[in-house]
Amino acid sequence: MPSSNADGRYDAVAQAFHWLIVALVAIQFVLAKAAMSLPLGLHKLILFARHKSFGMTILMLAVLRLAWRLRHPPPPLPHGMTAAERMLAHATHTAFYVLLIAMPLTGWMMSSAKNYSVSWFGLFTWPDLIRPDEAAFKLLRETHDLSSNLLLAIVVLHVLAALKHQFWNKNDALLRMLPLTRSKRRS
Repeated sequence: MPSSNADGRYDAVAQAFHWLIVALVAIQFVLAKAAMSLPLGLHKLILFARHKSFGMTILMLAVLRLAWRLRHPPPPLPHGMTAAERMLAHATHTAFYVLLIAMPLTGWMMSSAKNYSVSWFGLFTWPDLIRPDEAAFKLLRETHDLSSNLLLAIVVLHVLAALKHQFWNKNDALLRMLPLTRSKRRS
C-alpha cells in the first residue's frame, strides 16, 4: 500500500506514536536510574511500579504503532541515501520495534520470575507470565539491562542520523517526523 503522504512526511498518527513513545522511553531511563540509586524501601518500590506501568504502556503503544505502520506505510526514504544508509535505516527501525516490544516483555517476565506483580498505574494487575524462578529472573534482568543499553545506543545513532540528513545532506529527513512543520524539499 503506497504512502498517502505525497510530501514525504509521516502522518499525524505516526508522529504522535513516535513522540509519545520517545517521551515514555526517556521517562523510563530516568525512573530506572533513580530507582536503582535508592536503598530498598517504599520510594524505590513506587518508582519501580511507575517504571513497570510506563513499560507496559510502551508495549501497548509499540504494538499499536506497528499495526498502524502495517496499514499506513511510511513515506519513502529521502532521495540520495546510499544503499548502506537505507539498509541501516530499515535495520534501525526493525530494532526499535523489537526492543520496544521485547523490553517490556522481559521486564514483565522478570517481575513474574521474582513473584512481583505488574500493575498498570494501580488500575489493574497484569497476569504473571512465568512462575517464580531465581535463575530465570537473573537471566531476564541481564537481558533487560543489555536491551536498555542497546536501545540507548540505537536512539543515539537514530538522532545523529536524523541530524546528519537534516543539516549535512539537507534532505529534510528530520522534518518528516516533526509535527507542525513543512518540508521545503521533496524527499
